Amino acid sequence: MIKKPSRATARIKRHYRIRNKISGTANIPRLAVFRSNKHMYAQLIDDVNGTTLAAASTMESEIASKLEATSNVEAAKAVGEAIAKKANAKGITEAVFDRGGYIYHGRVQALAEAAREAGLQF
Repeated sequence: MIKKPSRATARIKRHYRIRNKISGTANIPRLAVFRSNKHMYAQLIDDVNGTTLAAASTMESEIASKLEATSNVEAAKAVGEAIAKKANAKGITEAVFDRGGYIYHGRVQALAEAAREAGLQF
């Protein structure tokens, strides 16, 4: 009998498959998304130099103070807007979206659409 991988293991395998195809540079960084049960995180990453150019999450006090909960679609929208504002402040207008192996639905989709509306292009 073949053992089915856990959901977490399957997500990590999908993430590695995605990461083999996309990469970020200083001009067009990778917008990496991570969601946990309680929080939402986003980073703009330059894979050539191995540096994080900007980051936003629901752990930040200025974002969390405006929210009722940190694990819903509204929180994801707030993180998307925040990462786009930080990117614009650094002169970044384009990014490559890395959904982190998650399905493009719900919180991940809300974060991406909020970042687009705030001026970041994928």
